[in-house]
Amino acid sequence: MSRGRPQKIADLMQRELSGLLQREVRDPRVGMVTITSVDVSPDLSHAKVFFTILDSEKKDETTRGLQRAASFLRSQLSRRMSMYTTPELRFVYDESVERGDRLSRLIDSVIPPKN
Repeated sequence: MSRGRPQKIADLMQRELSGLLQREVRDPRVGMVTITSVDVSPDLSHAKVFFTILDSEKKDETTRGLQRAASFLRSQLSRRMSMYTTPELRFVYDESVERGDRLSRLIDSVIPPKN
C-alpha cells in the first residue's frame, strides 16, 4: 500500500521544520523543541505540527513562540519544498510522550520488582 501525498509532504515538512527550528529561529521562547509528527489536511491547506519539549511547564510559552514564528517557517518551507502552496502551520503540544511516561511509572508502581 502506497502512502498518500499528504503523508509524504508531512514527513518532509517534519524534517525541514526540525532543521529550521534548530538553526534559524531565534525566539528565546523556542528552546529545545522536538517535532514529533505533522498532520497535513487532504487539500494541503493546513498542517498541524505536533511538538514536545523537555520542560512541559513552558508549553504555553513555547507554543506562543512557535505561532509567532509560523509565517517565517512557512515562507522557509515554501522555498525549500518548492510547492505551489505551502500549508498554513498550527503548532500543538504533543501530550502523548508525557502520557506514555505517566503510564509507564504507574505500571512500575503496581508491578512488584522481580528478585
